[in-house]
Amino acid sequence: MIERELTEPTRLCLPDGGLDPQAVGWSRTPLHDTSGIGRGLRDRGRNKRWEYWAVTSPTHIVSVTVSSLDYAAVHGFWVHDRRTGVTIDRGGVGAPGTATLPPSLGAGPARTRMRGLEIDIEEVVGGTRLRARAEGLDVDIVAAREAAHESLAVVVPWSRRRFQYTVKDVGRPASGRVSVDGVATELQDAWAVLDHGRGRWHHNVRWNWAAAVGRTGGHQVGLQFGARWTDGTGMTENAILLDGRVHKLSENVVWEYQRERPLEPWTITGTDVSVTLTPEYDHASRTEFGVIGTRGDQVFGRFDGWVRVDGVRVEVDGLFGWAEDVANRW
Repeated sequence: MIERELTEPTRLCLPDGGLDPQAVGWSRTPLHDTSGIGRGLRDRGRNKRWEYWAVTSPTHIVSVTVSSLDYAAVHGFWVHDRRTGVTIDRGGVGAPGTATLPPSLGAGPARTRMRGLEIDIEEVVGGTRLRARAEGLDVDIVAAREAAHESLAVVVPWSRRRFQYTVKDVGRPASGRVSVDGVATELQDAWAVLDHGRGRWHHNVRWNWAAAVGRTGGHQVGLQFGARWTDGTGMTENAILLDGRVHKLSENVVWEYQRERPLEPWTITGTDVSVTLTPEYDHASRTEFGVIGTRGDQVFGRFDGWVRVDGVRVEVDGLFGWAEDVANRW
């Protein structure tokens, strides 16, 4: 594929709410003004906005989400203890007004207050602060932003009316505290990953996403791969991050896994990547509300294999991360 790299600020939407053709491409830093999504009555019900953060460490996995689907707000907050295998999930579905989201990435906080759940995601000096509180859970984490660190931003165009802007920020060093039932743990060797989304989606969609980060082969390596939802658009969300620099993979990678047996190995291969995920934990979700529903498996574990950057092969040895298969009717 030939994917255009953008280097100047641009708008995602035209004044009439449709996709600006000049917005299609990818960038190493967020450049898009996405304020046209969720404003007014344009395609009401199809606008999807979210801030999703996952923080991984040798002891815990923390997931925090603030999102608006137009007709509802879906918020996520769960903590998994890798030592005990215990997961506590305090997410929920609320009215649209329970989600506060910035018009564009970094242009304000993301927050929710809903039935005993409080989430605050805000930019601070040197990074992003993630705070979430619910019964038995309390986290306060800062995802540091290093000066030279890049992220992958991509506009995926299905049509003039249906399109998505995603920022996958993989490899932010994280520090802070996780408290479970009053017992606090200071995170060590932790990493944070952001999935920032703004777009207008079809009702029925399925996607794959994989991300992992850590130090291996003498480098900080981040893996970022997607599939299904970008098919036929001329764009991918595939990249390798090496020591904070994005190296775009302009091809579809091949995913192999058993959807009905998600705890078996997953493989992702392409011209410059060959990795296998050996799972240790499946965060499964199943909901049905008539025409609305979701089925998802987000499988966490270690990635092994290799990637190639500028012709140089880098061994991948034990990077912790996840791969997922999600189907939404939303």
